[in-house]
Amino acid sequence: MPTVLALETSCDESAAAVVRDNVVLSSEVASQVAEHAQFGGVVPELASRRHVEALPWLVERALQQAQLPLSAMDAVAATVAPGLSGALLVGSVTGRSLARLADVPFVGIHHLEGHLCSALSGDPAPQLPLLVLLVSGGHTELIAMRAEGDYERLGGSRDDAAGEAFDKVARLLGLGYPGGPAIEAAARGGDPDRFAFPPGRISLPGGGFHPYDFSFSGLKTAVLREVERWRQQGEELPVADLAASFQAVVCRVLVERSVRCAEDHGLNGVVVVGGVSANAALRERLQRVSQQRGLALHLAPLAWCTDNAAMIGLAACRRFGAQQQSSLRLGVAPRGPARETDAVSGPPPARAEIRFTVVP
Repeated sequence: MPTVLALETSCDESAAAVVRDNVVLSSEVASQVAEHAQFGGVVPELASRRHVEALPWLVERALQQAQLPLSAMDAVAATVAPGLSGALLVGSVTGRSLARLADVPFVGIHHLEGHLCSALSGDPAPQLPLLVLLVSGGHTELIAMRAEGDYERLGGSRDDAAGEAFDKVARLLGLGYPGGPAIEAAARGGDPDRFAFPPGRISLPGGGFHPYDFSFSGLKTAVLREVERWRQQGEELPVADLAASFQAVVCRVLVERSVRCAEDHGLNGVVVVGGVSANAALRERLQRVSQQRGLALHLAPLAWCTDNAAMIGLAACRRFGAQQQSSLRLGVAPRGPARETDAVSGPPPARAEIRFTVVP
């Protein structure tokens, strides 16, 4: 039953947690959202500096909340891919230094694997095989989880992630950052049927469309053109209706393609993780459609939707329990899968990566 101190610094959330087996003993998060909001998005250099400032006291508080000293840890883990390079380095260097100080193994974790493992942390745990919809500011992925550690990528966005589209459209509408909560708040008083925005589809070489992939860049452009049209006419922008119509299309596309993917591949249900999964309209549509189609639905608690270190600790416990650990010289991979970061070593043959198989 390993006890792990975990760190997460892939973007603009600094986090530390202590996890024992599948039990989260403590979880501390310091958000930078308010500071980055004044710039309309995440400033990488600023994010790195704030991670440097926050991690020492977050680690101290996480250990205090767990009522355990650093010497009681069996391993230290940190996110090593993907994310902002400077931000990843802060967490990775801190984690490796603490591991060396405590004379325990270091475990490098792929951020996506953290989200996937958080999907298995419910009580009772979801029954595999499942489809995981990972939808956040940096990722929109459909991943089959047939067994622990057995992940297959079945679809995803070919351009903007869903959360990124929310941010960009919010900026067009003058709603500020982060865009997800801002769009959701504005949409509550709007008409979701007023504007017929395109759902975004990926064409196949032989004709037809990819059934599971997403494209949000065209949707974003359609909103931009509508905004420009209203401004050229000198009329007041119908912000609520634009926000509601945009949100409705994104939710409909995410739900329809997720459900179709799960049914086509014989998966028991759908697990939804990532920051965008906190959207109330998306949750309502997922609940309604999954019930109609007889699919089990597992929604991450709101507290676990955004980035946190507890999910990194859950993933690290599983890897450490399988006798997998990382080199103290492990690097970081801002864009690529974790298999490009020098991999994990130790018996049995270790893997730092999530092995995705792209299905055409």
